[in-house]
Amino acid sequence: MTSPKRPADIYLRFLQLADALRGLPSLPPLDPLEERILAIVARASQDDERLSVRDMMGKKELGAPATVHNRLTSMREKGWLILTDTEDTRRKQVELTQEALKYFDKLSKCMLKAASMN
Repeated sequence: MTSPKRPADIYLRFLQLADALRGLPSLPPLDPLEERILAIVARASQDDERLSVRDMMGKKELGAPATVHNRLTSMREKGWLILTDTEDTRRKQVELTQEALKYFDKLSKCMLKAASMN
């Protein structure tokens, strides 16, 4: 394989590796809105921020609250997210599952591999 000649080639190689990763049997695939939700939850987790179901439903950029709630339910059923208790039992915190964290670890390895093919 020839080495990448432009920085964009690294990114395109990463996309290729990430697509191959998504094809491996692990967690069920996500639709585009679920991927956006996953990214929001992952960033909040990285920043040690608490994110409740209500917080997610209030994010206008994700669409109607009912749609967001349905996607959160779907993502829980697929194994991407879990809900944990807070000090207020009526509020649930949205968190990544261990399998979702492993998925991000694998994506990170894909990124490093794509960058090392310089």
